[in-house]
Amino acid sequence: MPLTIPAAQARTFAAALAAPERLALEVLRANARQTPPADCVALLCGKQMLGQLLSYHAHALASVLPHCVLQAGALVWNASHESPARRSAQLQATLLQLRNQGHINGWRNEAFCFWPGVDANPDTQQAAFLQIERAGFRFLGLMSHAVHINGFTPDGRMWCGQRSAGKATDPGMWDNVTAGGLAAGETLANCARRELWEEAGYRLQAPQQLIAAGRVRISRATPTGWHDEMLHVFNLVLSSDFVPCNQDGEVQSFACLSAPAVMAQLAAGQFTADAALAIAQGILPAATS
Repeated sequence: MPLTIPAAQARTFAAALAAPERLALEVLRANARQTPPADCVALLCGKQMLGQLLSYHAHALASVLPHCVLQAGALVWNASHESPARRSAQLQATLLQLRNQGHINGWRNEAFCFWPGVDANPDTQQAAFLQIERAGFRFLGLMSHAVHINGFTPDGRMWCGQRSAGKATDPGMWDNVTAGGLAAGETLANCARRELWEEAGYRLQAPQQLIAAGRVRISRATPTGWHDEMLHVFNLVLSSDFVPCNQDGEVQSFACLSAPAVMAQLAAGQFTADAALAIAQGILPAATS
């Protein structure tokens, strides 16, 4: 979806920010992509770059994935001649082995797609290079895709959701009104529609309600592996009488926050890194328009 003119509500939110707060968002966005740790190992399929492996992940993968070899600073998997379906099946079987060995947690039985290169617009009509269990993406350091939606009230406040304390990742931290990974076969609009209902109880009537705020890539080391994700950010204006209501148990509460309150929570480290970046991406175009 193309970038469009920010909604008046996003501009109202941005106008309530002090100059240091806008600068903090700029710095956050500028530092979104971290450098992999020195002991990270590049994962290649032939000459195709796939991702970044933490050192102990590289050795675990090399011990179970056929046709791969550890070289200086890289683990090369000789499967570039295989079809996408066969590559995916081989890697999925390997991930199952690693899960059974205790190396991968949070298995979801949900597939994500990997497209090589820097193409930020996943195309469901184009065969993915790989399609594997989403829990394997951080382990392998592959770039995934996600939709983040900033939900604004008519007076320019923002609805935010607190993640369930039972979530495997970032429990109890704050998110946008809706955020979720792009499942295999989903368009960005369908992902947004699904996540809005599951997480906030909101029925999106038409994709045109979503105001595209661009995309931004985030990468960082986590305890479970290298997190690399392209965030597709949208702003959405919600009616004054709408109150989010979680449907899937993944959000434990919601709060409608003013711009200063959001920035205070950001400064206190209460938002997930991805949600904070999505807020910056959704607000900064409005701050300069």
